[in-house]
Amino acid sequence: MILLASKSPRRQELLSGLGIEYQIVNVDCDESYPQNLKEADIPMYLAKLKATNYQHQLQPDDILITADTIVWLDNTMLGKPKNQEEAKKMLQLLSGKTHQVFTAVCLTTKTNQIEFVDRTDVTFRKIKKSEIEYYVANYNTLDKAGAYGIQDWLGYALCSNINGSFYNVMGLPTQRLYEELSKFKKN
Repeated sequence: MILLASKSPRRQELLSGLGIEYQIVNVDCDESYPQNLKEADIPMYLAKLKATNYQHQLQPDDILITADTIVWLDNTMLGKPKNQEEAKKMLQLLSGKTHQVFTAVCLTTKTNQIEFVDRTDVTFRKIKKSEIEYYVANYNTLDKAGAYGIQDWLGYALCSNINGSFYNVMGLPTQRLYEELSKFKKN
């Protein structure tokens, strides 16, 4: 059985889009990480931590999918904003710049684990203050790394370039996941 350890409706939508039957499981853990970690090491640490916290509950035929996504800009990690003011500040930081989105994924069984990280470079044109105000007022920015969803208005209107997987920016690199899951099932 495929188990998805994620409350993210976007990850659930993407996994369903692959035609994979799965069940949602709840993995609660402290998502703090060592401050010396950078870029892709942060979401990998967190994805592995989630897997480790649930692995003892796995049945022999279970495959657990854990994932974590971060936005990386100018040597700084942008996580989920705590409030609308923080969301606005994040969007101002992203305005007119290219940032990286890293998603780490772990596929875990009782006895094995495959892990990988996907990177996508995303560029936004200059974002006007009024556009930031509109976006924060009309879209849920608090449950997304970097305070934005590439699949909603901000992505439609203000993203000028994406280099890499679009779905990685949504929170799950579907093509790579499908490929790795296919290999994993053969083992």
